Amino acid sequence: MRPEIQYKKGGSSVSRNKKSEFNIIRGDSTTHGGYHTGTLNLSNLSAVLIEGDEARIDLGLIHAKSRVERGIKFLSNPDEVPGGTEYRVVWVAVDRKEEGPYYAGVAACTMRVNREIRRGWKNLADHVNRMDDALKRRIRVEELNDVERGALRRLLMENGPDMWKRSSDELKEALAAES
Repeated sequence: MRPEIQYKKGGSSVSRNKKSEFNIIRGDSTTHGGYHTGTLNLSNLSAVLIEGDEARIDLGLIHAKSRVERGIKFLSNPDEVPGGTEYRVVWVAVDRKEEGPYYAGVAACTMRVNREIRRGWKNLADHVNRMDDALKRRIRVEELNDVERGALRRLLMENGPDMWKRSSDELKEALAAES
């Protein structure tokens, strides 16, 4: 349902529907500002879900429709979601250099889901900010413990060994296990 806004024009009311839009464009768009200013290009973004020592790519996370999120009502107060399972959502942006593609930005955030009561908690603003960090080629993995860092490192290395080799030393050091 779109909100309807009333405007007064020359003493009479004019009704105009206002639609809230969020535009996502492909990487081959011919946009150079103007009409599509403020759009977000997600064509080089992937999402990884980490549960304990297991990491897997789940592109449903980009639109909050991952297998873990389906059927869950998300609340803004973590105290309203007792127990549950802690997940890490990791946004991974891929870029290309002359030698080929590489993992350019990686940023993590937290989500808790209690399937038994069908409730979950996540800080949506934090998820959006971490997604933005990844798209801006930043490495933000301080929320990950050593086990989670190892799981993410293994996934990235197995998914694209050459991409891992071309990735920055900053990323490799950030995901190095501390023994």
